[in-house]
Amino acid sequence: MTRENLLFAIIGILFGFIVGFMFASTMSQRSAPVEAGTADNRNLPANHPQVQSGDPKNPQLVFAEVQEAISKARKEPSNFEAQMKAAELFYQIQRYDQSIEFLLKANQIKPDSFEAVVALGRVNLDAEHYDTAEKWYKAALRKKPDDKRVLASLAFTALQKGDAAAATKAIADLEKIEPSNPDLPQFRDRLESLKSGEKAK
Repeated sequence: MTRENLLFAIIGILFGFIVGFMFASTMSQRSAPVEAGTADNRNLPANHPQVQSGDPKNPQLVFAEVQEAISKARKEPSNFEAQMKAAELFYQIQRYDQSIEFLLKANQIKPDSFEAVVALGRVNLDAEHYDTAEKWYKAALRKKPDDKRVLASLAFTALQKGDAAAATKAIADLEKIEPSNPDLPQFRDRLESLKSGEKAK
């Protein structure tokens, strides 16, 4: 398969996922009231991006956007913005491995980009690659130690891993920076449950 054919195959698969996602979303909106957030959203830190919603776009326009973004990212491997755009499109339809691929390229282009490092943490977290997500969140904190969003995400990641020691430290660090953070109560509850489970063993 030539590179061009492979590119169109990827675009076709991505387009199919987008159309299917929009169709399912539209049917869901017609058959039931829209909830304040999905179950996944309720389990994520308050600052975590929400699942995409709203009025469905024209599939042809979406296809054109996807085709242009992926083609540009492939043709311009040194274009940071193009890699980030392609990564975001894949992330929106939960194609995390492809999103990570473009984010890693973006990180190679601009290793000092806080945005790309945080995005690598976020996508790996949603892909349930908790060790890798933790690594990228810690890298982000080395750039901005007081970033509340990253501190909350690191605490959440540690809880998802079941690492009580790391979660305790991350929660304490978050509390120092933002004592009123809305995620702290649920983090503390989950930490207590985690510690209770460890004691039971």
